[in-house]
Amino acid sequence: MPLVSARGLRRTFGSGRAARHVLDGVDLDVEPGEMVALVGRSGSGKSTLLNLLGGMDRADGGTVEVAGSRVDELSERQLAHFRRRHVGFVFQFFHLIPELTGEENVLMPARLTGGVSVERGRRLLDDLALNGAAERLPHTLSGGEQQRIAIARALVNEPDLILADEPTGNLDRAAGDSVLDTLRGIATGERSVVLATHDREAAALADRVLSVEDGRLRRC
Repeated sequence: MPLVSARGLRRTFGSGRAARHVLDGVDLDVEPGEMVALVGRSGSGKSTLLNLLGGMDRADGGTVEVAGSRVDELSERQLAHFRRRHVGFVFQFFHLIPELTGEENVLMPARLTGGVSVERGRRLLDDLALNGAAERLPHTLSGGEQQRIAIARALVNEPDLILADEPTGNLDRAAGDSVLDTLRGIATGERSVVLATHDREAAALADRVLSVEDGRLRRC
């Protein structure tokens, strides 16, 4: 059974003659343990699709089911709970809280759910070779370290689905490769990764590569 099942997703921005149909009838299944890469030009709808899958945006039509939940039918309050329990987000610009240490950033989602596990946070930091970053503030860390902190934060609540939007866009090649290796290692067992990227080397690590063109998905 797919972890993610989207059918007929439509998303339009603007109205009238200015309307832009970013997604126009998108179907997508993602299996447990699978890594799927979304490629396409800027503005093609990659990020929009990630946001719909993760409940950060609402489609104008179609359905989204993730981990047995109909995301498109949830209230805003239910969506917030769903995201905390089932989805981890990794962004191009990290979005770390500057006043918090690496460890405090990692633990923040767990604090929001009331399931704070310092032990789990420290284990993630250790697994991602970030022990030296635990007590440091984000501005003292390299881009690669900040992105791996962001990945640890995305994993702390043990989500089913990781959505990564251009996670190597601000990194040099060495740091980017480290982040990609980490994401590739996450897509095992029951956990899946959907990655939006311009990076061909990043896409090459995925089990499937799909191109977002003219509002539709095409197999590459």
